[in-house]
Amino acid sequence: MRKNLILTLSACSLFALSSCSKMGALSADNFTVTPNPLETQGGQVPATINGTFPEKYMKRNAVVTIVPELRSANGTVKQGTGATFQGEKVMGNDQSISYRMGGHYTMKTSFDYSDDMQRSDMYLTFNARRGSKKVSIPAVKVASGIITTSELYKRTMMNAGGCIAPDSFERVKKQKQEANIKFLVNQANLRQSELKNNSVKEFVQMLRKINKDREGLNLQNVEIQAYASPEGGFAFNDKLANKRQNTSEGYVKQQMKSAGVQSGIDAHYTAQDWDGFQKLVQASNIQDKDVILRVLSMYKDPEEREQQIRNMSEGFRELADGILPELRRSRLIINYETIGRSDEEIENQYNADAARLSPDELLYLATLKETDAEKEAVYKKTAELYDKDYRAFNNLAVMAFNAGDEGTAKRYIAEAQAKNSKAPEAYANLGLIALKHGNIAEAENYMSQATDANALDEALGNLNIAKGNYAQAEKNFENSASNSAALAQLLNKNYAAAKATLGSIKHPDALTSYLHALVSARQGNNFAAKSYLDEAISKDPSLAEYAKNDLEFANMK
Repeated sequence: MRKNLILTLSACSLFALSSCSKMGALSADNFTVTPNPLETQGGQVPATINGTFPEKYMKRNAVVTIVPELRSANGTVKQGTGATFQGEKVMGNDQSISYRMGGHYTMKTSFDYSDDMQRSDMYLTFNARRGSKKVSIPAVKVASGIITTSELYKRTMMNAGGCIAPDSFERVKKQKQEANIKFLVNQANLRQSELKNNSVKEFVQMLRKINKDREGLNLQNVEIQAYASPEGGFAFNDKLANKRQNTSEGYVKQQMKSAGVQSGIDAHYTAQDWDGFQKLVQASNIQDKDVILRVLSMYKDPEEREQQIRNMSEGFRELADGILPELRRSRLIINYETIGRSDEEIENQYNADAARLSPDELLYLATLKETDAEKEAVYKKTAELYDKDYRAFNNLAVMAFNAGDEGTAKRYIAEAQAKNSKAPEAYANLGLIALKHGNIAEAENYMSQATDANALDEALGNLNIAKGNYAQAEKNFENSASNSAALAQLLNKNYAAAKATLGSIKHPDALTSYLHALVSARQGNNFAAKSYLDEAISKDPSLAEYAKNDLEFANMK
């Protein structure tokens, strides 16, 4: 598809130019353009031009400025960066070219790409003079056509859509209810004052609640963790912590029996709670805090630790009053699950009275719907019922964006941001709208404010395709099966992966078939490419005009 142009003139051209005293026309054979055809990358059409001035062409008093031009079939002309060359007798700072020997040079240029430039050729134009006299040198066509596959991201990103603000619905959620019982120094009996504290009351109430709501609450087990503070000998504290465990376990069994629930009890104890001690000291403002922490790091033997700390008489008094009493305790933990509505129950409740569903249940329900119209209806109902929650408004913006209604999408995004000015998905979707129009810098700015957005990697993948960072884009899409993911792999020349991704897309569309055709064409399978291309055009006839000008299929024409 790409042909390298020969840099030397034909024998006839050389003879004509060398025998003529005037500067004549240059031939395409004097130039090699890489790549040829040209190819879009990062919203640009870059090119490297290697050229040759033939022997006895550049007159000693001549100055020639070469300006690349990209000329489209519709008459649009864009100019690239030019370069100036001078003859041997010209006093200047441009590259000097020998009259007798000629010379070689390299130019780099780039053009801003727009969608109306798909059918374009590159020409070199010349502004030349000998002394003060202007010389006419005809423009030369040096590259034919542009491969614009990287620009397909503007279409492929519509398959995965924008960033949906997620629900946090979980039918089964793991929960904990914890109580703390404190003991007096060297004692293991339960005091009534402790059994009346709020955490213990709530612990008992939760056991009763679980018994009353067997369908909505599922008791898994109860944990008991008993502790002794670290002062005193290990043997004594080991017995003391064990007694506290047994006392606490007896109390829990009694309360479970009274509440009418049954479950396993996982009981254990810690004889000397040095870890808890270190955390409390670290969080405290006691006078010798740093010294105590240093002792803990220097000495691993419990008895040595205790002795070193006791030696700090003032510091130990602060520990005895403020830290150690907090460590003489038992933790009672109920591990249970909350059981939410089933999919069918949510659907039935929605039909009966949607107002009795939570916003997360409604947003979850939308994910169960098959058609965009059904999803949109649920989002509208959610926005109506929970008008302070940005998520439904953001998701309505996505629906509008996917349908090509940018005005409505922007209006919903504005409403979402009115509810939450930092809504990350809203910023990501503004970035995608900008990206669709090729406004890469604007898109990047929006996405920088979307750090925690759901599906941000998909959006960043499209951004990196637009920027020409194909390897990074492929990494962004590594957990995605979408048209854009396949496009990134194709542009990164990972054709096997692109083919596999296309085969995994849940809802393949016309662009999916078109990308299949591109992969097949690049692998040299023109029969498969034509079959997929026909399939793509049958799904979306508007692709026919694009395909007609797509140089990826040049070998099929």
